Amino acid sequence: MVTALLGKKIGMTRVFDEGGLAVPVTVLEVGPCRVMQIKTDERDGYAAAQIGFGERRRRRATKPQRGHAEKAGCEPAQFLREVRVDGADDLAPGQSVTVSLFKGARAVDVTGVTKGKGFTGVMKRWGFSGLGASHGVHRVHRAPGSIGASADPARVMKGTRMAGRSGHARRTVRRLKVVRVDEEKNLLLVRGAVPGPNGGCVTVRLAVAGTES
Repeated sequence: MVTALLGKKIGMTRVFDEGGLAVPVTVLEVGPCRVMQIKTDERDGYAAAQIGFGERRRRRATKPQRGHAEKAGCEPAQFLREVRVDGADDLAPGQSVTVSLFKGARAVDVTGVTKGKGFTGVMKRWGFSGLGASHGVHRVHRAPGSIGASADPARVMKGTRMAGRSGHARRTVRRLKVVRVDEEKNLLLVRGAVPGPNGGCVTVRLAVAGTES
């Protein structure tokens, strides 16, 4: 059984629960995903399934991508990921898996790539307070301050928080509560925020003990 699906982030909105309270939710379009390839313990040393989400135009797909999709009997996918499976006996190349996988689930783990913010200073990247703004500070109010260690060890230590590229990192938010599953529109509503911009690819995975007994 596949335990994860690919999708994309649509955006955030709110819904109201039975008590009339507003619940902030993120809307995810999850699936349908095509099974592109099956990995087995005998042949590959582990059990997994390669799934694809979205369609790529054939003229924009490379020849290996088209040949890989033809083996599964489907069109080239825009996104490909490999997910572990409990058992591949019930899976076949070309099979479609929908958002109904999460019907009855209480919580899911969502993995995405955070928004890239480019090169940023230490105040935005690490939350530094900056230097003083009174007399005597020579226009270096957003500088990190001293980064060395005097004569011993007389060098900048590894891992020192400095300016640099911020964001655009793979992050996972665990145990987001499943608020609603819309099988007709392939939508999954989860409580809270999900990493990445609107339209970004996400991987949605069943959380541990995330289904109803």
